[in-house]
Amino acid sequence: MAVSGSKNFELDVADYVEEAFERCGLEVRTGYDLKTAKRSLNLMLAEWANRGLNQWTITETSIVTATGVTEYPAGPLLMTVASDAGFEVSETLTGGTSGATTIVTNIPSSNTLSITIPVGTFVSGETLTGGTSGTSSTLSAAIDLSNAASTIDVLSAVITKDSTDLSIDRVSREAFINIPNKTSSGRITQYFLDRQLTPVLKVWPAPNNDTDIIKFNRLTRMDDADIYSNSLDLPFRFYPCLAAGLAYYIAMKRAPNRLQMLKAVYEEEFDRAATEDRDRASFTVVPAVNYLRGS
Repeated sequence: MAVSGSKNFELDVADYVEEAFERCGLEVRTGYDLKTAKRSLNLMLAEWANRGLNQWTITETSIVTATGVTEYPAGPLLMTVASDAGFEVSETLTGGTSGATTIVTNIPSSNTLSITIPVGTFVSGETLTGGTSGTSSTLSAAIDLSNAASTIDVLSAVITKDSTDLSIDRVSREAFINIPNKTSSGRITQYFLDRQLTPVLKVWPAPNNDTDIIKFNRLTRMDDADIYSNSLDLPFRFYPCLAAGLAYYIAMKRAPNRLQMLKAVYEEEFDRAATEDRDRASFTVVPAVNYLRGS
């Protein structure tokens, strides 16, 4: 008997909702059933971010440093202008209408600027003026913070200097605030992730050039379930877990008599999927030198 030869089985949002309702002993009958199930699904995806690492949502991101700038968005953040008009790295831009400000950290192209998280809200079409260069240009589009805001956590980071990756240490909020001179310059050795609505990477010492690159692995938010024909942003091995979880969430509202059973199935499915999704690496045990010496 011939096998199918296909490996493209995939469920969309409507399929997951139908499966979850069936596990609750229910049928999808109204538009509100679909609406409440989709809301539960998005809440569950948010819960998954709190459960730990989802390997498929880890993204390696690179940010070029700017001399003297110690705060960077924890993800790409670009500003599109009519022309860079002679703007300079590390200078502050001010919106003529909004009064909002930001600092230029890199100039990838003639009409694109990498920036720090703005203070205030820029208005599309307003005039931007450089605080150092004195030149001006027009903001072509509203600044989209969603990519940087999708960062949940930073797992590891290095600083690339002269084509060599050098490790940098993550420190706590308390350790960072107790650094006595945050403006001292040199090669970055430490960073602190300030987990605001749009997370900020705070580094120390302040960079002393515009060429070093901060590379970091960031855990990012999964895509929402927006329309019922959407597929979901997860590998196939998590399909059973998602179906079980949605059934449990719906049971909390519609089938309390099945709640404990569906919760147990959900937790079992999640543990199994999370165990399979773990990071694997060789483990080596090295005896202490003092032990080998017999002391």
